[in-house]
Amino acid sequence: MPRQNRVQPTGEILAVPERGAFLGNRGILHDDTAHQHGLLTHRRWRHKAWVCCVLEFKNRRRKLMSPNRYTELFFHDEAVALAAGHRPCGECRRADYKAFLAAAGHAGRVAGFDNQLHAARAIPRSYGQRRHETEAGFLPDGSFVLVETGPALIWQDALHPFTASGYGTPQTKPAGRVCVLTPEPTLKALRAGFIPIVRLP
Repeated sequence: MPRQNRVQPTGEILAVPERGAFLGNRGILHDDTAHQHGLLTHRRWRHKAWVCCVLEFKNRRRKLMSPNRYTELFFHDEAVALAAGHRPCGECRRADYKAFLAAAGHAGRVAGFDNQLHAARAIPRSYGQRRHETEAGFLPDGSFVLVETGPALIWQDALHPFTASGYGTPQTKPAGRVCVLTPEPTLKALRAGFIPIVRLP
């Protein structure tokens, strides 16, 4: 039974059988019986430190959706995690965490950056995803946009349509104004040279 734990670049969390390449944490989003039924509550976060982690670290093992434990979320790749509003974890991805914050121009306590990122990614109370528009030509590799067919990744001067199963056939990069899914603080890091891990076919 697929559990509702696969995060999309649009912010949706789906129940699909495909495995992700990264793990995420936003706090406890499931109830005490979720290990049996696999579904989340209406909540989409319980704190502002949304992180993106590796799947294996120090031989730790977890039972998915255990009571009183954070909900294990999964992403197809790091570009999806960044679009959904996550950042590299400071424990299991220390080097990436430091490189990301440096590229984003942040110094000091990470809580300050998490507050800034949360304001750029989330719509309070409705648990929605905040989006914005900009010129496509200004977007760096690793950005996600929303086009008529759904979310798509900008990568190496092409547009890569995305579904829960992964990326489709590359298309021509759009021109003009587009709806951007990746939050602005993360775009700043991408523009400054942070390169996310992308799983293209």
